Amino acid sequence: MTVLLTLSAVATLVFALLAPDWVGSGLNWGLVTFIIAVLAIAAFFFEFESRQISSREVALIAMMGTLSAIIRIPFAPIPNVQPATFIIICTGYVFGPMAGFMTGAITALVSNLFLGHGPWTLFQILGWGMAGFVAGLFRSRKLNIWALAAFGVIWGYVFGVIMNLWFWASLIYPLTWQTFLISQANSLWFDTMHALANGVFMLLAGRKTITIMQNWHRRFFWKRLSPGTAS
Repeated sequence: MTVLLTLSAVATLVFALLAPDWVGSGLNWGLVTFIIAVLAIAAFFFEFESRQISSREVALIAMMGTLSAIIRIPFAPIPNVQPATFIIICTGYVFGPMAGFMTGAITALVSNLFLGHGPWTLFQILGWGMAGFVAGLFRSRKLNIWALAAFGVIWGYVFGVIMNLWFWASLIYPLTWQTFLISQANSLWFDTMHALANGVFMLLAGRKTITIMQNWHRRFFWKRLSPGTAS
């Protein structure tokens, strides 16, 4: 259900952006984009709530989200260097898509208590949450730190596009592909800093961080064996 609702929300946004006749119709596109982001995030939260989740898993997600938020704060003065993205990707890879998404959501909510909340918080939740969610789709694959570093680099730019959609739809007029490309170009060096930092963090600390998380996973998610199962 989550994937279906998210794809529907994205399709709605793409359809709106590709409908030039609607641009001058007086619609508040900042509000429309905001509502679509809310619906997409609500779909993930609903999916998380509908799952059977142990208290251990909730505690672990809360811990990883708080850790990611705390790590983000000291790096705030450095333009768009986000070690939080690295932690979120590792969490999704080890603990799965929904844990990755919730870690991203908590990261934005907690860290912005110190750095400032605003309309951008929703899009940070979406950008970081989807980073963890997509990374979780690769959890069954053998660890390839170079592939994860490449994913981090790519997501640095994807995160920038998500944030620019909010900025463009809310603050730019007229809404055309030309103005969108200009707004995207203006943030290119910020996005590049984010992308390169993700790759560097992953190459320097990714393997060790994932190993530690995998050890946590084995401790948190042990299963009781029946008497006849143990050898």
